[in-house]
Amino acid sequence: MSLLNERYSTYEEFESERKKSDKRLEFIDGVIYMSPSPSIKHQEISSYLHGELYNLLKGSKCKVFAAPTDVVFNNERKDEKKIVVPDLFVVCNQDNFTENEYIGAPDFIIEILSPSNKSHDMITKLHLYMNSGVKEYWIVDPMENHIMVYFLDNDAEIQFTLVNLGGFVVSNLFKEFKINTKELFNLS
Repeated sequence: MSLLNERYSTYEEFESERKKSDKRLEFIDGVIYMSPSPSIKHQEISSYLHGELYNLLKGSKCKVFAAPTDVVFNNERKDEKKIVVPDLFVVCNQDNFTENEYIGAPDFIIEILSPSNKSHDMITKLHLYMNSGVKEYWIVDPMENHIMVYFLDNDAEIQFTLVNLGGFVVSNLFKEFKINTKELFNLS
C-alpha cells in the first residue's frame, strides 16, 4: 500500500483521482492510499475464502463480497468519509447498499496481507474497523502462515486470537465457518 501523495487531501480530490485511475484507491483521514495488484497467492487465498463463505451463507440474509467493492464509513462531513476496499466482507443488512458501494460497517471483514500493505491492514484498518463497529476482522498472513482474529465481544471490547499453521480458525459470528490453516496456506 503506498500513498498517492504526501499531503492531506480533500474528499473531492480523492474522487477526482479515483476517476482518473484504474488502481484501487482508499481514503482514510485525508490520506489517499493506492493498492498494487495482488499476488497469485493472495488471489488463491481470497478465492478459497470467498467460496467457503459463499457456500455457507447461500440462502441466508447475509452475503459475502470481494474486492473491488467499496465500503464507506460515513460521516456528516465529506472530508471525514473513509473509503476502503476490503479483500472480503460480509453484510447481513442489505439496506446499506447503493449501486456501487456499501455504506456503514460490515459485520465481518477479511484482509489478506501482502508485503506492501502489512502495516496498513494491521494498524490503520484494524483501528478503523474496530472503532467503526465491524464485529469481526481477520487478518490473513500468508508470509507467516497465520491468521489474526479480532472481534468485539458482548461488551464491545476487542478480543484477539492468533491461529498458526496447522490450527483451525472458527468465526465468532458464523460458527459454521471453520478454516483449516494447513489447507488454506498450501493451496498452490
